[in-house]
Amino acid sequence: MSEPTHKIEIADEQSLPFDGTRLVSTVAQILSDHNLNQSEISIALVDDPAIRVINQQYLDHDYETDVISFVLDFDESTSRLTGQLVVSTDTAKNMAKQIGGTMEDELLLYVIHGTLHLVGFDDKDQESATEMRARERHYLSLNGVEHRWQATKPARESY
Repeated sequence: MSEPTHKIEIADEQSLPFDGTRLVSTVAQILSDHNLNQSEISIALVDDPAIRVINQQYLDHDYETDVISFVLDFDESTSRLTGQLVVSTDTAKNMAKQIGGTMEDELLLYVIHGTLHLVGFDDKDQESATEMRARERHYLSLNGVEHRWQATKPARESY
């Protein structure tokens, strides 16, 4: 079996600094751990006004959010995934301030969360949300980051 190949690109459409290498390597790790042999993932880093427009346009939700995931194509026979994440650095910065973390760690959480959605996880009920939190903790810990997610964080209808 050949080595997995992942093409992961970041489109930086915002003004805050971030560590793209950590985001890309974590996405690649999640994809490999879920036996996706070939993947093309685009990560768009945007501000709150931009993610609000996307959230309204594609999900009919008129509010800012942390991350939106789009599976653009999945071929089960070749384990090939094409997907996109849209992530708000403004939301990451604001939440990090509220919970005493860093914007970059919160941004990493959002990218992990979105990538887990791309590989098939959801958090629409308590059981699946608990499993997703465990997976988030795992991938954050690989980066030396404590999971700071709060039960008081606003619930979202869909990601």
